[in-house]
Amino acid sequence: MQRKLFREDHEQFRQSFRQFLEREVKPHQERWNEAGIVDRVVWRKAGEAGFLCPWLEPEYGGAGGDFLHSVVVMEELSRAYESGFAMALHSDVVVPYIHEFGNDAQKKRWLPKLASGEAVAAVAMTEPGTGSDLAAIGTTAVRDGDFYVINGAKTFISNGILCDVCVVAAKTDPDPKNAHQGISLFVVEAGTPGFIKGKKLKKMGLAAQDTSELVFEDCRVPAANRLGEEGQGFVQLMRKLQQERLVVAVMAQASAEQVLEDTLAYVQERKAFGKPISKFQNTQFKLVECATQIEVGRAFLDRLLAEHVAGEYLVKECSMAKLWQTEMLGKVVDECLQFFGGYGYMLEYPISRAFMDARVQRIYAGTNEIMKVIIAKQMGL
Repeated sequence: MQRKLFREDHEQFRQSFRQFLEREVKPHQERWNEAGIVDRVVWRKAGEAGFLCPWLEPEYGGAGGDFLHSVVVMEELSRAYESGFAMALHSDVVVPYIHEFGNDAQKKRWLPKLASGEAVAAVAMTEPGTGSDLAAIGTTAVRDGDFYVINGAKTFISNGILCDVCVVAAKTDPDPKNAHQGISLFVVEAGTPGFIKGKKLKKMGLAAQDTSELVFEDCRVPAANRLGEEGQGFVQLMRKLQQERLVVAVMAQASAEQVLEDTLAYVQERKAFGKPISKFQNTQFKLVECATQIEVGRAFLDRLLAEHVAGEYLVKECSMAKLWQTEMLGKVVDECLQFFGGYGYMLEYPISRAFMDARVQRIYAGTNEIMKVIIAKQMGL
């Protein structure tokens, strides 16, 4: 179906970003995958071109666009099979915490650097002993005059090695009775004594994304780096997780569309028993099923995006999208890989990387099981 979500300026932005990917990203993908990290310089280039935080106001160094400009970036990264350059995490998951909950001084201090690519952002929630259960985090932040002393460990942190600015969730009230009211958010800058970037973790997918452990050992952070009031961290996280889950759904949808497009081209070229495998009924039926799931997903997601941009409260629907789109991606990429035969198992083929990258979509930003719990609560169950 014809999409009606984007304006002319969005499509112009899309063409510019595609050119950026061809020039600055695609030539380096193999090297980034092998190194497990993207070049820092590409962040600066993306910022200079206006592709980081495109929704941010010009007064803070942004382009003054909207969230749909970010959606364009997410879609085009997915269609380029680029899962390591975590622009969406930076622009649409982490920076919004500072933009919404930061005071004027904090915004002026950090947002221009984040928009220009001078600083790379990460968010540290997950810990070795807890993932989706944010109320159970063990990292503490104890007030000491004009500072907080942070102690604890975080893991599976995307942009963990490259990050210059990290939004950290920590307990300012360790009383178990105040599990939800005892969390606060802090902006911790790289180079702060006691902020230790641990080893870069080896993963099944997202090969070029620098995922790492972070350790805080008597890390003294100025009280001025706290976002909002003490004890408001859990509420802040809940308010922003709607968009984070929508980001995951957007990239899963675009990935499924690209995988299907590439598979349709391949099955018309590959021959078996004297004819293209596209002519076999099994091929047609399987790909029709994939196409139908993708089309249904696109219709739901585009409507959801329009309502999100309009400011609607969509916790249930965003959780549904994260659940449905990521499950759909897993099914589509598995079905499509089969048509590539042995070549689908070779890393030189994008379908292989797409298969490995797809699995984590059902885990991060809240597991799909947690999505079901949230949806059930929203349904009054």
